[in-house]
Amino acid sequence: MGRFSGKTVFITGAASGIGRAAAQSFAAEGANLFLCDINGQGLEAVGKDLPGKVATRLLDVTSSADCRAAVAEAVEAFGQLDVLCNIAGIAMTHHFHELTDEQWDKIVGVNISSVVYLSRAAMPHLIEQKGNIINMASIAGLMGQAYTTAYCATKSAVVMLTKSIALEYAKQGVRCNAICPGGVQTDLVKNFSAPEDVDFNLMARYMPLTEMAEAEDVANSVLFLASNDARHLNGVALPLDGGVSAG
Repeated sequence: MGRFSGKTVFITGAASGIGRAAAQSFAAEGANLFLCDINGQGLEAVGKDLPGKVATRLLDVTSSADCRAAVAEAVEAFGQLDVLCNIAGIAMTHHFHELTDEQWDKIVGVNISSVVYLSRAAMPHLIEQKGNIINMASIAGLMGQAYTTAYCATKSAVVMLTKSIALEYAKQGVRCNAICPGGVQTDLVKNFSAPEDVDFNLMARYMPLTEMAEAEDVANSVLFLASNDARHLNGVALPLDGGVSAG
């Protein structure tokens, strides 16, 4: 029997990276999984390789209506919702004065509006189950970073949203925590490119002190925070950065 036997876990960004690693780890511990992503091919590949009960759904996390519908489908499929993992996210680099309205709207939609839409829709079900929310923030939400202004702004918003939800719903039995990774070996990082004419001394301030984490390292923290092992952790923004944000 795993820590999540009989529990239903909803994961966004499940087709790759941290979301995929989390799905694999939750499945290994007996969870029923409702996996969402905008990448249908990747989502199908993940879902068919997992043990246990798995449902998948294409999801545009920037759409409030689509998020509401996805939560309703998860509850209909499994009868309950115990854990919501808001893992979908995007990053981009830019000189701040060159950031376009379109880029700003996209990163806000994926990184913070989606967390609001899904957490709001899931809350009645999480209250019923005394469940919890895990949000994927970043060390970019804890410290300023050059050339990633929009990303920093949205990830700091995730941290404050996490803390506010934790306070408001603690007495109703719902916990809400965030993880703040540094560099992680995912496609998001592999596809990283800096804008022209950057000062690499500024960027070096938030580079890993040793090796980058693997997606499985972050997934381990997701499962811990979502489990009863962390039942007294609420409103936490957990740095997972090998010490980058320590000083």
